[in-house]
Amino acid sequence: MTTSRRAVIATAAAAGLTVAAAGRSSAGGHGGGQAPRPEPFGRLEDGTEVQRWTLAHGDIRLGVLNFGGIVQTLEVPDREGESVNVSLGFGELDPYLGDSPYMGALIGRYGNRIAAGRFTLDGTEYEVPVNDGPNSLHGGTQGFDKRIWDVTPNGDAGLTLTYSSADGEMGYPGTLDVRVDYTLGDRGEFRIDYEATTDAPTVLNLTNHTYFNLAGEGSGGVYDHKLSLAAGRYTPVNDVLIPTGELAPVGGTPFDFRRGKTIGEDIRDSHQQILYGQGYDHNFVLDKGITRRPERFAQVYERRSGRLMTVSTTEPGVQFYSGNFLDGTLVGTSGRAYRQGDGLCLETQHFPDSPNQPDFPSTVLRPGETYRSTTVYAFSTR
Repeated sequence: MTTSRRAVIATAAAAGLTVAAAGRSSAGGHGGGQAPRPEPFGRLEDGTEVQRWTLAHGDIRLGVLNFGGIVQTLEVPDREGESVNVSLGFGELDPYLGDSPYMGALIGRYGNRIAAGRFTLDGTEYEVPVNDGPNSLHGGTQGFDKRIWDVTPNGDAGLTLTYSSADGEMGYPGTLDVRVDYTLGDRGEFRIDYEATTDAPTVLNLTNHTYFNLAGEGSGGVYDHKLSLAAGRYTPVNDVLIPTGELAPVGGTPFDFRRGKTIGEDIRDSHQQILYGQGYDHNFVLDKGITRRPERFAQVYERRSGRLMTVSTTEPGVQFYSGNFLDGTLVGTSGRAYRQGDGLCLETQHFPDSPNQPDFPSTVLRPGETYRSTTVYAFSTR
């Protein structure tokens, strides 16, 4: 999910995070057993160095920034063994600090939207920044996507990212300690494990906002990608993309991906929900519900390359976003502009606006509890 057409994403410049110098990433061959290593990727105005970490294992190579925990590149092979970057992103720091639609970023404290930037918890009303029309999106104007994370290697195939969010940061209660592990597996998996604790009751909904194009970043649209979703219901939204509270059946609507279809098959349908989102920008209710271990719920297939991405999660929902608001003003690592539909997101999550929707699964985290969530993106070919 990204901003609606009325959204105003607060830039890092507004927070004093402009670039003093920007570095370029370097791409090399794949490898296994290489220790993760950082390289300079620019500096913030206050002199803080932004680093790009490279993680390689088997046939996968991952580039991660300590700014926002951003997945900057993700290289995987096609059926001929040729690897390309399948994650949308930028070759320099500056675009990430500006009006960037959360590309590759860790999202928090609350992924997705909170209506009117308000919620009540244990009888106290809290206000969080409004940055998406009348609503709060992805944690507010300076969410986790705009923070510097501490990054340490976790073996040869993993990185551990940590961040402590102070009580009152972006209006959210409680000091929140967050740990996220990025791990590459032996069978082409990119695994994300989230863990968090708090010292006061709060709400929490963490996710990752990577945009995928299995034909390769900058190669054009994803409307010919075939998507399968094990989701018999979705959460319809109003005209500002806040859920109505209904869990509506997908049958007989453009939202039915249970048997698999190309993303473009129904994206120009006149269904009111498609018109609201200018395409797909909706939370799907996964048939599996909340699970202790990640269970498969989605497949994405790109026939020209033969790349197949299978997605598993412990979460009860996923926001499927079809890149509707990419408008050609951003230029990616390939040097090509990103236009509408050039990437897709599968943001595993609890449901949007859950703090204001008592019938949705709770997103409340209390002292003594540990938030845990896992999502796995597995790549293969056929």
